Amino acid sequence: MTGMSGAGKSTLLDELSRRGHRTVDTDHDGWVTDAGTWDEHRMAHLLATATDVVISGTVENQGLFYDRFEHVILLSAPVDVLLARVATRTTNPYGSTPAERAEIAEYVRTVEPLLRRGATLVLDGRRPRDELADVVDALLTASQRTAGSRREPLRRRSVAWPARRHRARKAVLGKKNEPPAKAALPPRGKTERATREGGSTILGNRKSHPRRGGSS
Repeated sequence: MTGMSGAGKSTLLDELSRRGHRTVDTDHDGWVTDAGTWDEHRMAHLLATATDVVISGTVENQGLFYDRFEHVILLSAPVDVLLARVATRTTNPYGSTPAERAEIAEYVRTVEPLLRRGATLVLDGRRPRDELADVVDALLTASQRTAGSRREPLRRRSVAWPARRHRARKAVLGKKNEPPAKAALPPRGKTERATREGGSTILGNRKSHPRRGGSS
């Protein structure tokens, strides 16, 4: 699962953990190097040995692992929702200053569209936590049922990130799916509708509209 700060990634990851799924929040426990990227050796080992795991993180080199993910989920919310959440949360200090909130707004404009292009599923972060967890639950169950079947491996893709990294990174990734298109990134269930947009499925309670002019 990936997305902007304040999209609700930590909340969803906590609920999935409560339901008994193995989860990894790469914002903690040394998964991210000083350069703002995943520890590639450690991540490769995890994905080679874990059967089912939900990983949260948004980093420059996550695309290198897309060929080992079943799903890449973007959790998204309007910028005003994100800014309201980060201004009041107590679990993560990032977003507490005007400068950081301006940075998040810029990331929504420049980074999120690129994350969307690499996602296999886009979820509306305004939906209730339990509904979002139901969607991911269903994906995990389906993956377990087809674990023995052959799947076409997806291409790896590295992406170039900016000098400043997104400090509140969190993403849910499964095993094997579509990589993002190569592009330069700027700095760091119950769902009622599903539509196709730019290769991604968007789930939510409201009618989705096609992307215009490359924006979401």
